Amino acid sequence: MEFRIERSALTEAVSWAARVLPVRSPVPVLGGLLLDTGAGGGDEARHGTGRLRISGLDYEASARIDVEAEVPRPGKVLVMGRRLLDICKVLPDGPVECAVEGSRFTVSGDGARFGLSVLPLDDYPALPPLPQVRGAVDAELFAAAVADVAVAAGRDDTLPALTGIRLGLDGDTMTLAATDRYRFAVRTVPWKATAPGESADVLVSARRLTEIARSLGRSGLVSVALDAGSAGFEHAGMRTTVRLLEGRLPRHEKLFAMEDPAVAVLDRARLTEAVKRVSVVADGDSPVQMTFSRTDAAVTLRAGYEDDVASQRLPAALEGAEELTVAFNPAYLADALAAFTGPSLRLQLLGAGQRALITDGTPTSGAGPDRVDPGGAGPGGAGPGTHRHLLMSVRPQLV
Repeated sequence: MEFRIERSALTEAVSWAARVLPVRSPVPVLGGLLLDTGAGGGDEARHGTGRLRISGLDYEASARIDVEAEVPRPGKVLVMGRRLLDICKVLPDGPVECAVEGSRFTVSGDGARFGLSVLPLDDYPALPPLPQVRGAVDAELFAAAVADVAVAAGRDDTLPALTGIRLGLDGDTMTLAATDRYRFAVRTVPWKATAPGESADVLVSARRLTEIARSLGRSGLVSVALDAGSAGFEHAGMRTTVRLLEGRLPRHEKLFAMEDPAVAVLDRARLTEAVKRVSVVADGDSPVQMTFSRTDAAVTLRAGYEDDVASQRLPAALEGAEELTVAFNPAYLADALAAFTGPSLRLQLLGAGQRALITDGTPTSGAGPDRVDPGGAGPGGAGPGTHRHLLMSVRPQLV
């Protein structure tokens, strides 16, 4: 086996495939990356050009990426993935030559030369196949949607279902949702189904899905594949699979149905900065309190206790109440605000200790709560009504 490739291309491909490798594993070969240059043939092989395929897997996920390379001698080799990545990061810029020499895999470029021991190929399991492709979604929209809802996913592995993101497919709409019981984020994006009436409702690890969405690129379409036990994603020569989580998230429709709420509209950027500013004195579980006044057309944010306090007043339009006070965990509130990008935010409020729903500032007229409004899409395709974040208000503790 022998191939030549630019260091930057090799480093990027190895880094992408190595994401799925386990940090520790009782099976040593699962720490390996499979490098295969035997996929090319015909004219490619005769002219010394071809493709390098790099694959990795553990018990939960797999990754495979194809990149162009010069291939004088096709073959395959299994080497320790993280060690290869460390080598790639310190190689000099420029072309890199790689070859199998006996029981050693050599990597050299611009006078630098490294050797790696070879792992037994016979012990390496086959990569799982890509499930059935159900459709495709815009890569940029998908990455933004995953990031928006992932902040609400749980971190407690003793409740594995709450560490996942719900991936729902229904007609021409993809719904992503996550909750840790204290907050609930939902984002919908348009998608192109392979067949009419295509539908699915599965749960994918939020950590895994976030890594996948970030790594697949920001342009073009991502193919989405699903079966009973796994989800797969493919884009621009990159293919990855992940095992589905068991269980289901609670349905959000009833939680998001707010009966006769007070409604406040605020400037998003100013509110985000104000929350960040007053949170400096919000130690521990100390909340950020928000007192809205319809008469003053303002909201006052407060945080802290006794002499260590902070406050800021902002313009805010309030409807449905003359005055209302709510309070939130500052970290949860900051996470929610950071997921929005529009100029204003709309807060539907039921009162202290009750639900609060944050959406874009201009609701879509006549659109259902889970529908995408193609005509109202803003920057990045996030239209009004496509992104909603539910927070539980805590009891105000300030006097």
